[in-house]
Amino acid sequence: MMILIADCGSTKINWTLLNGKEKVAQIFTTGMNALLLTEEEMKEQIKRELIPHLTNYKVDEIHYYGAGIISDEIKQQVVNALRANLPSAGKIEVASDLLAAARAVCGREPGIACILGTGSNSCYYDGEKVVMNVSPLGYILGDEGSGAVLGKLLVGDVLKKQLPEHLCEKFMKEYNLDYTTIITSVYRKPAANRFLAQFAPFLEHNIDEPAIHNIVLRSFTDFFTRNVASYPNYKELPCNFVGSIAHCEKAVLHEAAQALGITIGTIIKDPMEGLVKYHSAEVE
Repeated sequence: MMILIADCGSTKINWTLLNGKEKVAQIFTTGMNALLLTEEEMKEQIKRELIPHLTNYKVDEIHYYGAGIISDEIKQQVVNALRANLPSAGKIEVASDLLAAARAVCGREPGIACILGTGSNSCYYDGEKVVMNVSPLGYILGDEGSGAVLGKLLVGDVLKKQLPEHLCEKFMKEYNLDYTTIITSVYRKPAANRFLAQFAPFLEHNIDEPAIHNIVLRSFTDFFTRNVASYPNYKELPCNFVGSIAHCEKAVLHEAAQALGITIGTIIKDPMEGLVKYHSAEVE
């Protein structure tokens, strides 16, 4: 049986094709946020970018996990766009990226699943479905621990001279920035969250600096106290993570969790490896 799994973000889509339990193809196409595109636009994009790679395969089943899947109406539009291009698929499942994270790191066991990438999110997962989700609220009101918020805290501390002078100078020089460029990019240009998230590597590369370590530790502590601590039995269940920030800053993540009595379980950078394992287990 041919199973097509899609891990879809706003920037790119990772399509992985399984023949039973064997991976036979991996295809990357442009990202697709279902909240921002019409059904027709999604159908045309899939036809143009994906279908040429699948001419030698007959897809029997599709599991699509994506950004912007916030209602049954949007979910159905994605189903329709997929079915129009892949009519051989008898089963098409469309779900949120949060369920993808939960299945990738928890499998079929209960746990807390978290995303720490450009944005952040979390949920309580009962082994089958997401049963509780504390709204992340985005990088202005929430998104604690995310790349965007870490970048925001870093830039704010640089501009207000809250970091040692050598770090402020190093940051501005490394990214070729000045005050006007930063303010314009944050307040007058689109995608300020991505602009801010691009500075996360600076934190990683300078994590041994006490001031930098404190920014990351404080934000991860906020993530746990403002999100994870709202879930039942959060100290008894493993807290699992997907995303580049969690993967790159796992030492500080463990430090924040330990101080709060929280147990870290699995940490993976990309949910696809976990999703392949999850769906491969369904094949007898």
